[in-house]
Amino acid sequence: MTYQICTRCIYDTEVPNIFFNNQGICNYCVQIDELSEQFPNDERGKVELQRLVDEMKRAGKGKKYDALIGVSGGCDSSYLLDLMTKKYGLRLLAVHFDNTWNSTVATENIHCMTEKLGVDLFTHVVDAYEFDDLILSHLKAGVKEIENPTDIGLATTMNLAAEKYGIKYKIDGHSFRTEGSAPMGWIYMDAKYIQSVHKEFGSVPMRTFPNLWLSKQLKWMLFNQIKSVRPLYYLQYDKEAAKEMLAREYGWTWYGGHHLENRTASFFHSYFFPKRWNIDFRIAGYSAYCRDGRMTREEALSLMKKEPHIEDGLVEYYKKRLNLSDEEFEHLMNLPKKYYTDFKTYKKTFERMRPFFYLMAMWKLIPWSFYIKYTLPHKVAKDFK
Repeated sequence: MTYQICTRCIYDTEVPNIFFNNQGICNYCVQIDELSEQFPNDERGKVELQRLVDEMKRAGKGKKYDALIGVSGGCDSSYLLDLMTKKYGLRLLAVHFDNTWNSTVATENIHCMTEKLGVDLFTHVVDAYEFDDLILSHLKAGVKEIENPTDIGLATTMNLAAEKYGIKYKIDGHSFRTEGSAPMGWIYMDAKYIQSVHKEFGSVPMRTFPNLWLSKQLKWMLFNQIKSVRPLYYLQYDKEAAKEMLAREYGWTWYGGHHLENRTASFFHSYFFPKRWNIDFRIAGYSAYCRDGRMTREEALSLMKKEPHIEDGLVEYYKKRLNLSDEEFEHLMNLPKKYYTDFKTYKKTFERMRPFFYLMAMWKLIPWSFYIKYTLPHKVAKDFK
């Protein structure tokens, strides 16, 4: 393929599953435009969000909580915790999956927010030895998705909390306008994939890790009717202003970059993806800012030339925590590359169930991003070699 870069964002032909229209605009920009039409953040968005809030309050009548919200100590979830509690008056349960790799800043942010707002906190703490073995098994497998256990663990924990307290709505802080759309083929995750990798390369039984089996996912969707709500889809969200407000009112602290509040996520984004896979996730966020007019393409391209922010001592901490010598670490960083298609996954099942998941997305029982990314067939990086 002849090299080309999008005329609107900074995605280029290095990005998998990309194509361009006759104006030179990439399909990911078009996808974001479609989402913007579906989830407007003007007056229509305010009306829709208020409707959803009223719906959540009705569902919570006679119960302790109207909805739950996933928290990480990050900016997006912290801002929503404040907004949905103070402005919209929701009785929230904050939910956290503790993979035992939290930064001190993240832990302090979670507690300062929940305590000052008087919000209860539900936390599932995985066994540290077990979780470290899960990380190691993914490193030994040679795959990209070493952060899957954290993401899957949080998704399952939110559903477990919803089931336990009879909560019908779960809120998360994703915003396609500020985070963009991760290219299809970069990252893939599901429970069967985690099990398949761990079965081949792990050594510690998964006893406390909450895996998101399809049977559980279907039960929570169809029988518990737990709906997914993303309020930032309907708001004009200024992340920089949110950081200032959180710092001023709660003593909240910025941690250096998107996804860097947890050390496994920080290692993944700052070191592993750029060094091992030559992929820099910042391109998604910077492209989102280009589309939204918050940044010029020239500014974004200039920022991409700078090294990703990395916490001092993070790589040494990572090696020490996983009991890896320098030689063992370098060996893992240079293994032959493998892909999710080399392991057992639910991907083909998701594709066959596409019409069903379309309905689930329409009924807000799964996020639209799941339907878009998991039910469509797509190529992975090795197909482009």
